[in-house]
Amino acid sequence: MCAVKEPVVLHKGLDNVYVKESKICFIDGEASRLFYRGYSIEELAEHSTFEEVVYLLIYGRLPARSQLEDFTRRIEAYRPLEPGVLQLIRSFSSSCDPMDALRTAVSALGVHDPQPMTDKMQGRIDKALQILAKASSIITTFDRLRNGKEPIAPQPGLGHAADFLYILTGKPPDKYDARVMDVALILHAEHEMNASTFSCTVTASTLADMYSIITSGIGTLRGPLHGGANEVALNTVLEVGDPSRAESYVTQALAERKRIMGFGHSVYKTWDPRYVILKKLGAELAVKKGQTKLFDAAVAIETSARNHLTGTPIFPNVDSYSGVVFHMLGIPTDLFTPIFAMSRIAGWTAHAIEYLEANRLIRPKALYVGEMGLSYTPIEERVEEGVPQL
Repeated sequence: MCAVKEPVVLHKGLDNVYVKESKICFIDGEASRLFYRGYSIEELAEHSTFEEVVYLLIYGRLPARSQLEDFTRRIEAYRPLEPGVLQLIRSFSSSCDPMDALRTAVSALGVHDPQPMTDKMQGRIDKALQILAKASSIITTFDRLRNGKEPIAPQPGLGHAADFLYILTGKPPDKYDARVMDVALILHAEHEMNASTFSCTVTASTLADMYSIITSGIGTLRGPLHGGANEVALNTVLEVGDPSRAESYVTQALAERKRIMGFGHSVYKTWDPRYVILKKLGAELAVKKGQTKLFDAAVAIETSARNHLTGTPIFPNVDSYSGVVFHMLGIPTDLFTPIFAMSRIAGWTAHAIEYLEANRLIRPKALYVGEMGLSYTPIEERVEEGVPQL
């Protein structure tokens, strides 16, 4: 007798499939809560620095003052780029997408590492921190070169966020701008098992090197369904321009069944807690920068969209104001996703390291639904049928 096979349940997109236990991040999408290692995102955004959050995510606890100082100096020391990597970036076309530049340069870091592979956990962490530190320099160096400017060396004594703005603009940022950038990096540093984090985890499960792991994450984030939404959200605000045009824009977009970027999330069924923080910072920054009309347009779009979407689980997400904040800091729009990546390296590393502590190769299955038992036809007897339309 043939055994009766159990029906196969497909989980397209792996929705609600748990791939590991984790102590890194908890999201309560019903109650608008986000925690890194048990600490609320609100407390971390108010009190922490990006470096402190990186330490927390990777090592699982908040550092003492001396530990944080040492860790911060360590990241600072890793920021300068090797001559070979700088030469590679110089070869990039000025029309190259910054995410392509980041992905290629991060992969090249492994080529310039005499020992890219290590099976020691501390060695893996050290290489990941080098990638995290250098990613900022890669992005800012590429942007300067494509604009006909020479690279600037990282500035000793500046925090990671402040150094990013310094190299990008050529002048040290004021404390407020640096702090806003710092908070933005904190808010993007981790978000549980999203597509790019899963990609990194899959690569880590093969015991690949950290350069391959992080490059996998960057490649996944490159897709418009994952990274890049804040670029589109900002462009929407710029297109609307005046708050008085927001209602007509939203009405027409919804009538044409177009998605309003910056709204809706696969996890959050209410407010994204990161949105709340960024909206507050955006309001303060708009006054400081004299760009209240831009911010008011974003608020008008949000208000109109919420009125139309009342009764649905579609609420503003982190992208609704992150692009506006970056824009007011003077950051080019096409650098938004690379900034997302350079911040998320912290979370990617934490998850990869955690998974490797009890590693198991990730190898899912696919349900075959094609034909079987076809007879091979010699090429002389085949009839040209045209290229299949996929």
